Amino acid sequence: MSQTVLITGGAGFIGSHYIRFLLNTYHDVKVMNADALTYSGNLYHLRDIEKDHRYQFLHVDLAEKEQVKKIFSRRIDQVVHFAAESHVDRSIQNAEPFIRTNIAGTHLLIEAAKRTGIGKFVHISTDEVYGSIVTGQADEQTALAPGNPYSASKAASDLLCLSFYNTYQFPVVIIRCTNNYGPCQYPEKLIPHLIRRLMDGQPVPIYGDGKQERDWLHVRDHCHAIDLVRIHGRPGEIYNISAGQPMANIHVAKQILDLMGKPTSLIEYISDRPGHDVRYALDSSKIRAELGWAPAIPFEQGLEQTVEWYLQHPDWWASIEQSRAERG
Repeated sequence: MSQTVLITGGAGFIGSHYIRFLLNTYHDVKVMNADALTYSGNLYHLRDIEKDHRYQFLHVDLAEKEQVKKIFSRRIDQVVHFAAESHVDRSIQNAEPFIRTNIAGTHLLIEAAKRTGIGKFVHISTDEVYGSIVTGQADEQTALAPGNPYSASKAASDLLCLSFYNTYQFPVVIIRCTNNYGPCQYPEKLIPHLIRRLMDGQPVPIYGDGKQERDWLHVRDHCHAIDLVRIHGRPGEIYNISAGQPMANIHVAKQILDLMGKPTSLIEYISDRPGHDVRYALDSSKIRAELGWAPAIPFEQGLEQTVEWYLQHPDWWASIEQSRAERG
């Protein structure tokens, strides 16, 4: 009997990659994609599978109770919850959408999932809930110390999910991953933002001194980890996912410049953003030991392929511009 997996936020960057991963990996899976199609949601990402009979799109705002109820009038076996406001700069400018979507929306979703007896609920979180890790690595027992409104809203949703496991034995598993990169990432994020600037012949802005460290993981490696957790992850547990190689933002920028044949003189250092965490680093030994996961795409190889994808897909950039224009 086929399983039906509800993917929230499936028109976004990671969610769309995971939907394609599911449909390409399992012939008997059915996927329901619930997405509000806010600024970073783009159905262009899924244009190649939209006619697949196993796929269904639902235009849903997860912060609207009646809309969430309607989703669960259908049979759903598992949920993978990607839907979230995720850009730190936007959260600093206005935290309200982050509270509404990331906390209130998650609450409505897990309430509805609990009532219908979901088999597994995978909550996609972030390494940012641990705050800045000056030295070493954060493991799953590290105290939460979010440093901006975005990460605070994600930490709150994590705790809410864990409270439902503790109180109701709700079968939730939490994934906390480091920075993702790859094709179709919304261009406010560092790597596509820098690529776009260089494509337009503009300088590339770098916050502060550029020495902030992030651990970059290719989105396909993340999708593989998510699927292992969906199938084998233990309810009530948290799994960190990382490549284990933190690197400075300025190093990433210089690699992109090199791949695109541009001089380092195009780097433009700008005022640092408020509350900018210096370093994120995760210990992912738990998922490696328990579920046998390991990243397969080296950063240098993945970055080169990613740059090439953005250069070769002007139609994708056009879809982003069209979406922006439609939203005013």
